[in-house]
Amino acid sequence: MFNLTRNAWKKGSTLVLSLALGAALAGCGSGNASQNTAAPASAENKPAQAADKILTVYTAGPEGLANKLIEEFQTQSGVKVEMFQGTTGKILARLEAEKANPVADVVILASLPSAQGLKNEGLTLAYPEAKNADKLNKDWSDSEGHYFSTSASALGIAYNTKLVTTPPTSWSDLAKPEFKDQVNIPDPSLSGSALDFITGYLSDKGESGWSLFEQYKANGVAMAGANQEALDPVITGAKSVVVSAVDYMTYKAKAKGEPIDIVYPQEGTVISPRPAAILKSTKHEENAKAFIDYLLSDSAQKLVSDAALLPGRTDVKAENRANLDEIPLLTTDWAWMGEHGPVVTDQFTKLFK
Repeated sequence: MFNLTRNAWKKGSTLVLSLALGAALAGCGSGNASQNTAAPASAENKPAQAADKILTVYTAGPEGLANKLIEEFQTQSGVKVEMFQGTTGKILARLEAEKANPVADVVILASLPSAQGLKNEGLTLAYPEAKNADKLNKDWSDSEGHYFSTSASALGIAYNTKLVTTPPTSWSDLAKPEFKDQVNIPDPSLSGSALDFITGYLSDKGESGWSLFEQYKANGVAMAGANQEALDPVITGAKSVVVSAVDYMTYKAKAKGEPIDIVYPQEGTVISPRPAAILKSTKHEENAKAFIDYLLSDSAQKLVSDAALLPGRTDVKAENRANLDEIPLLTTDWAWMGEHGPVVTDQFTKLFK
């Protein structure tokens, strides 16, 4: 489960432990991301003459954005990219399964603690001279160049605009009688972003923060699968609200004409960065570095913005969503969040089951 994956950042932990249940994770990437966009072939079967013109990328999506990034990079570089797409947990589980014969060159995750864990295990290759790395949000990326958060999402309250005429402005509003039995929350054992929200809220509020979730339970808030599974009933009108909704999914649904919108509570929320890293085992280091340079480029960051995600670069603004300076934030401690992920997941799921 994600609780073990998120604990992988701790020094001295083993990757085997962090991945033990990682394959069950859903919701770290796009809610409808495919498992394989192009299943990578074994490195042993690569023709020698093609070795310098290939790159294998494991990415947590979103699927549409990943495909556009890969297509543009291939066109610009002439490098053929083979891509595996899944959740962060499935990517990490695949890395573990392939550790005797590594295949991936670059990973793009939807979990900052998981990238920290890869670095702490000595599995990432530092690239401090990456182009435009100095323009990245420093809170989301590694100062030594082991991982680069090229995009991020924010968590908020998504609501059906036909059913909710006065949007909530606080997390605590969802414990009020008017929202009785009308709210979904993603399962933190399946959704990395949900765990980000819950641990982030607790890292800001302390132990007293549990009272909010106890009030949610008493008001009939339902734990409803991963992110897309929690959002879909609100789009159809079976429910009214999703708490800890991934904003880019909501923005995309709204752009398609669905009766959905999102607010960020006034007391603050949590940002979920999406880090990319070169694996130390790469056999295509120069291609991998070129891909990181591309992800930090103007054109790639524009694609990130177009996908309704927050750009990783501070000098690039999104045009179709709230920007970082428009989103109130909780005071989060990622180290605390990673360390307490397993306990929080267990306590939360027991409360809601």
